[in-house]
Amino acid sequence: MKQRAVVLVSGGMDSCVVAAIAASEYDPLFLHICYGQRTEKKERECFEKIAEYFGVKDKLIVDISYLKKIGGSSLIDTNLSVPKPDIGSTRIPSTYVPFRNAHLLAIATSLAEAKGIENIFIGVVAVDGSNYPDCRPEFIRAFAQAINEGTKPSTQIKIIAPLINLRKAEIVKKGIELNAPFHLTWSCYKNTEIACGDCDSCVLRWRAFKEAGTKDPIPYERIPE
Repeated sequence: MKQRAVVLVSGGMDSCVVAAIAASEYDPLFLHICYGQRTEKKERECFEKIAEYFGVKDKLIVDISYLKKIGGSSLIDTNLSVPKPDIGSTRIPSTYVPFRNAHLLAIATSLAEAKGIENIFIGVVAVDGSNYPDCRPEFIRAFAQAINEGTKPSTQIKIIAPLINLRKAEIVKKGIELNAPFHLTWSCYKNTEIACGDCDSCVLRWRAFKEAGTKDPIPYERIPE
């Protein structure tokens, strides 16, 4: 009998590969968080399609759109412009949602403890990401310690971040090995029908597929540079 796992699935490329990894090794419960992001409706549609693809019926969608009221990010505040890519910079872009992954992991932890599940999968990427501080290995280790300190003594929950030290092209290759449904995913920060090709996420994704030697299956308004 497979161990159970809560799997955070955003609908994006990275979480889709994580879902493929988890579905091959565990009995997954897919968790999707709506937090008021610009492409929320599209991401939710992708989540549902990914869950259907993997035959996962045990799933939960949680709304934390209060983050939109807090603001502080161009992903959730439409008064702010989504910036042009600054690949290779150490600057933290305005698309960073303050402490978002802590909210996501807290919900996943509550769910895991309530259900008696010992594993949480999350698709954070530290190497080829956008310098988000809550995607760093140090943050994941610190949150794992917080889980240990803040749950019942009998609770044993492990955070599994299988992509955290992989480059984006390596993630694409891993997804191809696992038959991850990249055609069902969405990464664009701005658009919901055709990817803009201008935002940081589009550029990172496009370059990853190109470096991996395969074609990205989603459409773009313009080909990223």
